[in-house]
Amino acid sequence: MKKSFISLSLLFFYVFSFAQNSTEISIIPEPVSVVKNDGYFVLPQSVSVDMPASAELREVANILKERFSAPTGYSVTINSKPTEGATIQLSLNKTADKVLGSEGYNLSVTSKTISIKANQPAGLFYGVQTLLQLFPKEIESKSPVKNISWQAPAVTVTDYPRFGWRGLMFDVSRHFFTKQEVKDFIDNMVRYKFNLLHWHLTDDEGWRIEIKSLPKLTQVGAWNVKRVGTFGTFDIPSPSEPRDYGGFYTQEDIKEVIQYAKERFVNILPEVDVPGHSLAAITAYPELSCSGGVGNNGVSSGQEIKDWSHHVALVDDNLCPANENVYVFLDKVITEIAQLFPFEYIHMGGDETFKTFWEKSDAVKQLMQKNKLKNMEEVQSYFGKRVEKIVESKGKKFMGWDEVLEGGLAPNAVVMSWRGMKGGIEAAKMGHEVVMSPSTFVYIDYMQGDKISEPPVYATLRLNKTYQFEPVPDGVDAKYIKGGQANLWTEQIYNTRHLQYMVWPRGLAVAESVWSPKEKKNWSSFAKKVENNFGRMDIEQIKYARTMFDPIFNVKKDAKDSLLVDLSTEVEGLDIYYSFDNSHPDNFYPKYSSPLSIPKEAVMLKVITYRDGKPIGRQIDMPISELKKRAGAKGE
Repeated sequence: MKKSFISLSLLFFYVFSFAQNSTEISIIPEPVSVVKNDGYFVLPQSVSVDMPASAELREVANILKERFSAPTGYSVTINSKPTEGATIQLSLNKTADKVLGSEGYNLSVTSKTISIKANQPAGLFYGVQTLLQLFPKEIESKSPVKNISWQAPAVTVTDYPRFGWRGLMFDVSRHFFTKQEVKDFIDNMVRYKFNLLHWHLTDDEGWRIEIKSLPKLTQVGAWNVKRVGTFGTFDIPSPSEPRDYGGFYTQEDIKEVIQYAKERFVNILPEVDVPGHSLAAITAYPELSCSGGVGNNGVSSGQEIKDWSHHVALVDDNLCPANENVYVFLDKVITEIAQLFPFEYIHMGGDETFKTFWEKSDAVKQLMQKNKLKNMEEVQSYFGKRVEKIVESKGKKFMGWDEVLEGGLAPNAVVMSWRGMKGGIEAAKMGHEVVMSPSTFVYIDYMQGDKISEPPVYATLRLNKTYQFEPVPDGVDAKYIKGGQANLWTEQIYNTRHLQYMVWPRGLAVAESVWSPKEKKNWSSFAKKVENNFGRMDIEQIKYARTMFDPIFNVKKDAKDSLLVDLSTEVEGLDIYYSFDNSHPDNFYPKYSSPLSIPKEAVMLKVITYRDGKPIGRQIDMPISELKKRAGAKGE
């Protein structure tokens, strides 16, 4: 009897352990093909990894060793020559598999062994990222975790990217982020197979890259006065306030980050934003502007420098296209950048160039007359074409935001389309290469949920909308679309924790849009995968937004002009509970089932979402006055 009891206990423990650790396959981005087979692989306490001896694969070996040994406490041995009975086998195809290309891989997990095959080292690297997602979420731990069965389901995966350009843009100009924080950003992006870091290095708030021939760019242009609050509303700094907020990367720092990225199969696209967004450069060298820096209060600290409603510049932050010294300046900058960055493209900005001070400039008027330029758009085109020649003289390709189309596109320019898809479509139809980064889908500095509960930014972009991103518009030849990327502007992002909150999970949606086959995308299954991934991020201590669980408010008027509040959620299967009496609702409160009429004296609607009897979203406190304002009610 005792033996039977012990056997049953062991069986129960085994079944419970298996149930705890054999979660559904949840890979982001979704692979081209996943076939689930019978059984599972259990990691032995002594892990042997066979992989080719290669400098390119050194980081793959390091990742395997660290990611498997740290959470398990197991020993991991890397073998440069095949060994009998190796736990994990990584190999490069002797004859290239044309289907896989340079970044694809085949992954096979059986009950006995794991095999990853690829044409190139990058493919093995991405295969490892997928393999790690098959193990329990605790694999993300940096210290040993006990009572875990380290197992992965038996699967056969064939995978390769849809696009070669899978990017994230990181603005380090509005707020400076350290070299280590940039490395951390790279580590997080490669987990989801991003391969392009767009590094926005210069803007009105700071010049972040050392240019040895122009030392004032970092001596002066890298520093402003720290302000905390809502960007664009700050007071102009007084002369007595210390300009000690900011920083820059030395050229040695840049080289170190480039090497770090290379080891993780990431290219870095440097951006120097000109002719607009150049206040930091103009503060260092006032003669570069058409106004000579008149009225310039120094590198912007986040005060208002443009009147966006009337498209008027309040401060001259433009390089002067009629000043020959500007092109000498840019030649020096581009020369040093081209020598530092091995990537074939250099991004030269071109966006949001308010021409207020150009229009007042006699030198610009003479330039227009001499070169028969009809308007300010053609002036900017003249500038862009000259900059393109400088870029190409250094052996690089010129890239700019879609404003570079205005007034005539430079002959070989690559266009990054941010004001929707229109600019990208136009450029592609002209035969130019295009990277799609439309604000309508992939501006991840936008608010993620209701503005009543998010740090204020001028627009909202929910996860569901980001997931709808499709880089190839109808009617456009796909060969001109290099890929897509999400853009993270940091006006309102002061630190890495908030940066992570803004990137994830929307970065997951972008990753799937640029890697996975179009036909494999499915919002319902993706939302479940995102939720599973949150557990991994918790262990990894990465901050993320849970706004996908928050209620969505839509307010309208009925036939009697009374307000009705319609509540919904991005994610299926959630229950919504609410109160109008200022108390905090839970699942014992009224459950939402149809649009709500607002009680006459109510001042606040409080809403929370639940799943299976447990709270899952944040409680949102919505003032009735805000609902009236959104409905355009009289007197609001």
